[in-house]
Amino acid sequence: MAYCKKCGHQIDDAASHCAYCGAAQSEAGSAPQVVDNGGFGWGFLGCMIPLVGLILFLVWRDTKPKTSKAAGMGALISVIVSVVLYVVLMVLGVAAGVYGA
Repeated sequence: MAYCKKCGHQIDDAASHCAYCGAAQSEAGSAPQVVDNGGFGWGFLGCMIPLVGLILFLVWRDTKPKTSKAAGMGALISVIVSVVLYVVLMVLGVAAGVYGA
């Protein structure tokens, strides 16, 4: 015989719910559902702070694939835009030096 996880009464081993208090006894029934909706906010956060986006991508890639993809894409977009902006500014700086502006 087993005991109820909530009230402690003795119940049948195969019981899915306690006959006394009605509490679920199986682990699958009481496990919280993971919300994975992606979301613009996580992508925006990853874009504003690329290191946070990368960390969230690595932490959530197995448990929340959509949300981790949004954060990772935000970080990737931010890094790409920064590199392109850096290259453009370097070219403008070199051009300004050559033409004496």
